[in-house]
Amino acid sequence: MLIWHLRGYPQATRRLDELGALTLSAISWLEVLQGMRNKAELLAVKKMLDKRSARLLPVTEAITLLATKLMKSLTLSRGLQMGDALIAATAIEHQLPMLTANVKHFGAVAGLTVEAFVP
Repeated sequence: MLIWHLRGYPQATRRLDELGALTLSAISWLEVLQGMRNKAELLAVKKMLDKRSARLLPVTEAITLLATKLMKSLTLSRGLQMGDALIAATAIEHQLPMLTANVKHFGAVAGLTVEAFVP
């Protein structure tokens, strides 16, 4: 969802505006950083996160254990990757819904509330 906003999709920006404060996993933040092309983009993202009072949730031992369990059960059957497992585990651990356009991977995760975003 955040990626679609950064790509300039107005419907993603509107949905983020509706959320109020933004909460994201440390893994989501690292994925955003990985996609930065230059310092100007990085600065723009930091400003956007500050504007939305973004809260960053760290990876804890409990999140790591849950992500490991998810990968054992879903990597072979559904293609769940490490980053997505950690993001899903973070949402479950904090009892937060997951707003994503990647329903394919997250839809099979038991205990995860998924809100689909269609770009």
